[in-house]
Amino acid sequence: HHRVKNNLQVVSSLINLHARAAQTPEAAAAYASIGRRVDALAVVHRNHYAELEENRGVNIRSLIGELSANLRATAPGESSRLAILIDVPALYVGQDTAIPLAFLITELIELAMGIDPSASIRLSVVPQKEPGRACLIVGSAALRDSARLRELLTERYGRVLEGLSRQLRNPLEREPEAGSFKVCFPLSPDPA
Repeated sequence: HHRVKNNLQVVSSLINLHARAAQTPEAAAAYASIGRRVDALAVVHRNHYAELEENRGVNIRSLIGELSANLRATAPGESSRLAILIDVPALYVGQDTAIPLAFLITELIELAMGIDPSASIRLSVVPQKEPGRACLIVGSAALRDSARLRELLTERYGRVLEGLSRQLRNPLEREPEAGSFKVCFPLSPDPA
């Protein structure tokens, strides 16, 4: 645990060093974007080991709360007052689910910030009627159907989002008019 944590800190520090030396704003933004993904992995790792003793898995509410705080703290200047609203019950997932969920949330928030840095973002997790399943819904006015959204999905985000939903073994559903993305995932079995 400590070795992995230290390695992630080294990677994050190297990215920050390169970002400070970046010659263009685009390069600095790219380093910051990579840094946010490393942070997402570190958040999953921290939360996984925090719950390991009780063998419940990763607390999704803690994970999303910490991830959102990190994303707000590292948002570029125009997104510095980013509002991320969280509606997530205390549910648990395995690490194999937590990692693609954390990356998916990071990608969708980056996508929304790239379209409208001032738009608020809502993250909800809704337990399903089917036992052992829940769905993540990420919504924002910035994610409503637009030429810019379609362009960014085609050029940069679409393939990554699709790959992450495949890791969750569920399709990523998009509601263009509502400005939301939804993916369902398995919960950890109750250890009782």
